[in-house]
Amino acid sequence: MQEPALVGERLTLSAFTQLSGTLGGYPFVKVVVDRETGLTHFMDSRENLFHVKYIAAHVLHMPPDELERRLDEMNFEVYHREDRRFCLGILALHDRFFSLETVEADTMTGEMLQFFYDEVRKNVDQSVPILLKPANHLQESHVAKIPKDTLPRILSYELFSTNEFVPLNPGTAEGRLRLFHTDEDYQNSQLAWHDIIVMAKVPDDIPRLTGVVNAEHTTPLSHTNVLASGWGIPNAIQLGALEDLAHLNGRWVRYTVDPDRTKIGIEPIERPHTEEPSWLSTRITMDEPNLKDDRIASLEDLRWRDSTSYGTKAANLGELNEVAKNGSTRWLGFYRIPRPPRENLLPYLKALLGTEDLDQGARNLFQQHIRIPRGIALPFSLHQRFLEANPRIQQAIGKLKFALELDARQTDAQCVELQHLIRTAKFPDALIREIDAAIIKDLAGVGTFVVRSSSNAEDLAGFSAAGIYESVTHVSDARGILSGIKEVWASLVNTRSTKLRKEAGISLDDAYMGVIIQEQVPATSGGVMVTTNPLNRKDFRNVYINVATEVTDVVEGEAQPSQYLFNTVEGGGRTVALGQSDADDKAKDQLQRLAIAGRLLQSHFSPDYTFGQPVDIEWAADSDHVHLLQLRPYA
Repeated sequence: MQEPALVGERLTLSAFTQLSGTLGGYPFVKVVVDRETGLTHFMDSRENLFHVKYIAAHVLHMPPDELERRLDEMNFEVYHREDRRFCLGILALHDRFFSLETVEADTMTGEMLQFFYDEVRKNVDQSVPILLKPANHLQESHVAKIPKDTLPRILSYELFSTNEFVPLNPGTAEGRLRLFHTDEDYQNSQLAWHDIIVMAKVPDDIPRLTGVVNAEHTTPLSHTNVLASGWGIPNAIQLGALEDLAHLNGRWVRYTVDPDRTKIGIEPIERPHTEEPSWLSTRITMDEPNLKDDRIASLEDLRWRDSTSYGTKAANLGELNEVAKNGSTRWLGFYRIPRPPRENLLPYLKALLGTEDLDQGARNLFQQHIRIPRGIALPFSLHQRFLEANPRIQQAIGKLKFALELDARQTDAQCVELQHLIRTAKFPDALIREIDAAIIKDLAGVGTFVVRSSSNAEDLAGFSAAGIYESVTHVSDARGILSGIKEVWASLVNTRSTKLRKEAGISLDDAYMGVIIQEQVPATSGGVMVTTNPLNRKDFRNVYINVATEVTDVVEGEAQPSQYLFNTVEGGGRTVALGQSDADDKAKDQLQRLAIAGRLLQSHFSPDYTFGQPVDIEWAADSDHVHLLQLRPYA
C-alpha cells in the first residue's frame, strides 16, 4: 500500500516525482512541518486533498466525526494561531527551482516564514534551490523586512511572468492551425470558423473561431479572452508558441488545454468531415423586446425586467442602483451555502464586514464605499423611430438583410454604408428635445459624459458580445452626445457584430440597441473584476481584479494591467501580475472592499439558488469610492 507521506526523510527528486500531483501545470507536493516533533511530512499529493485531513488522520489520529465538529477550530490552529504546532505549505517544482508557499489565508509572521523555509530547505534535495513565494500581501510585507540572502524569495507576479503555460479556458477542439506574426498578416487573412489562431496577443476583433493561443502574456479579462470563455473554446497562453508550432501552420490539429498539463496539447490529425460547427444548431434564447415603451428613463428607475425595453446594461445599472440604495434580500446567498472544506461561510463574512449584523454590514459597505454614476437610458423604441424617419436608412437595412440571407460578399460593404447613413442622418427635432429635456432633468451639472451601448443582443447564454458594440467617452456637450448616440446605434450593424450575430443565429430583425448617457466620473484607476478565479474555476474563495490607469488597458488587452486575486472568505489578496506599478496599501484595502461587494452582487444577480454564476464588473475608483460602471454575467 502506498504510504500517505514521506516523513522525517530527505525529499529526493525521485521521491518528489512519486509523491507529486499537478497544480497550475506544475508538479507539487504538500508539506507539513510539525514543530512539536521536529518532523517534516511530504504528503502524497495525489491522495490527500487537504492538509488538515492528513494531520487529523495521520498525526493526531483524530476520528473523522471529531474533525468535522472541530474543523473551524483546526483551521484557526494551523493558519492563524501565532504559536501554532503545524506549518503547512506547497512545494512546487519549476524549471530550475522549487517554490515554497503557504495557503493564501495563512497569517504566518516573518519569523515563522523563515523557520518554515529553513526546515523545508534542510529536508529537500540540496541540488535544487528553494524560493519562498509569499502567499498574500501580508506575507509580502513581512518578507520585505528580511534580507534576501537569508530568505530567498520570488513574488507571485515574478513567477507568473515566467510561466510558459497558462490555461485560460480548458477544452479540446479540432481545427486548422493559423499562425500570424504581425497584425498586418492577420488583417489580410481570411479566417474560418474551424481555425485555431496563434498570435503574440490575439486581437479583440476575432470572428467566431475554434481555438485561441496567445504566445505572450495577456490578462484573462481582455475582451478576446472573455469572448473565448463565452464561446467555450480552448484558450491558453503558451510562450514561444509561434516558433514551436511553425511547422504545423495550416495543418489540421487536435488542440487541448488541460490545467493538469505543463503545456498545450497539439496533435496533427486528418481533416474532419464536419461541414459546420455544432454551435450553429444551438439557438440563442432571447426575450421578446418591448418597442412600446418610449420613455427616456433615469437609471435609478430601471430594474431587471426593463432589459426588454432598454437593454441588459441599462437594466443591470438600474438594479445596481436599487441594491446600493436599499440593499437586497439575496446578497448573502453565496455565503449561506457550505463550500467544502468550509461548512459555514457566514462567520467569515462577519469578520470581513466587521459586524454580527450581516445585512447592515453589507448596507454600510455600499453606502460608504460604492457609487453608481448617474445616468439616463434611451429605449429601443427611440432607435426605431430614428431609423424609420429616414427612407435611405430603411433602404440600406433592406439591402443588408438581403445580403445576409444570401450570405453574399457584399455584406461588409452594406454594413459600412448603413453605418455611414446612421452617423450622418439628421436627428428629428422632437427626438432632440426629448433627449435634451431628460439630460437637464437627471444630469444637470455634469461636465463630462460617456455614451454607452445597451443591446438586447449581448450578455446572453452562448453569446457574450464583449467589446463588439461601441461606447463613446469624454463627451462634453449636446452635439457630442447626439453624435455619440448615433455612433452607438451604428455599432449594431458594424461588420463584426453583424457577422457574430449571424453566426449565433440572431437575426438583424431581432437585434435592438438602447443607449446609456452617463456621468463620466473622474478616476485615478479603473479596471475589470470577475467574481471567480479564471485560472482555477474550482477556487470559490477568490475574485480576479485587473487594475490600470485606464479601463481600456484592461479590456482591450493592449497594455498589461496589474492583476490581483482577493479572497472573499478569509480576506487578503495577492498580486498575480504587475502592470505599470503595484497598488499601495490604501488601494489594496479598497480593492478588498470591491471584492466583497462583487461577491454580494453575484448573489443578487444569480439566476439560480446555487449563487455560483460569476459576474463581470467594470469599475473606476477615486481616493474615496469605487464607481461601478457596468455589470454582466461572466461565462
